Amino acid sequence: MPAWKAATFDCYGTLIDWEGGAAAFLYDVARRNGDEDPGPAYLLRRRWEEIQFEHIQQDYRSYNVVLEESLREWVAERGYRWNVNVGYAFARSMQSWQPFPDTIPALTRVREAGIPLAIVSNSENAIMDHTLRQMRPLEFDHVVLADEVRCYKPARQPFTRMLDKLSLAPADVLHVAFGFKYDIGMAKKLGMQTAWINRHREPLPDPDTVPDHQWRDLWGLAELAERD
Repeated sequence: MPAWKAATFDCYGTLIDWEGGAAAFLYDVARRNGDEDPGPAYLLRRRWEEIQFEHIQQDYRSYNVVLEESLREWVAERGYRWNVNVGYAFARSMQSWQPFPDTIPALTRVREAGIPLAIVSNSENAIMDHTLRQMRPLEFDHVVLADEVRCYKPARQPFTRMLDKLSLAPADVLHVAFGFKYDIGMAKKLGMQTAWINRHREPLPDPDTVPDHQWRDLWGLAELAERD
């Protein structure tokens, strides 16, 4: 058995193709506004994510509101027309974003190795319910969402609530994530083991925050879970 008793996951960007889903949606918003050359979709997504990160560090609002407010600011910044229905559509589109090809088979192997699986996400129930359906037949033992703890990662409360649910010490839990500023830093501060899913082969964002493991995808986690 591995030197950890449970695996917790950031969901969007780690298990679900959050970057691709958001980039495609934002590019479509630009085109619907008559922008013939909005630039690469990944840059549209990157700017929106910067705005969204600022919003989640303010007083708590539901993630549906965060999505609408951050999208409204992004639309205004680019000089597009705002339509409240676009905000609703963003949340609906998130419900259908798909897992990465490795997510279900790799995590099924982890679960079959006897490791509990849990999600710690900045999402809310209305979105996560659909996301969990996208990952069937894979099941998770626990899910902690921002609307349960009334704050967003990188705050410590989502992580500590999950540790309480697992009834485990931080050192006995491996937190798996693609994002440093949302996940890896706080998980390490709390004493959790960490794994960085570096799908884009990026350089280490923070040389002072080195994860215990680094993999291109979730197959590395499956192999680690199956070791004697």
